[in-house]
Amino acid sequence: MLLVTSVLAAAESSHTELPMPTFTYGLIALLVFVVLGLVTWSYRDVANRHTRVSSGHGAAAGHGSNASGTGSHAAGYGSPVIRDHLAKDH
Repeated sequence: MLLVTSVLAAAESSHTELPMPTFTYGLIALLVFVVLGLVTWSYRDVANRHTRVSSGHGAAAGHGSNASGTGSHAAGYGSPVIRDHLAKDH
């Protein structure tokens, strides 16, 4: 027990001061979350900026089906080589 009491006594006597007041740590965390929230908010509606989505390509326009009626989601996307390969598979 002598070791435990001496360690506790040493811990109580050596008190270190924080480099800034405690509320400042909370303020810094709040500012970080606000900045991250603004970055996230700046990406809102990014998908609708593309011409394919905003030109009416959706459920009413036959989303999920291509001209051959295979229902491939890759139709119209990617390189022509991939599109030709996918068209040959169906």
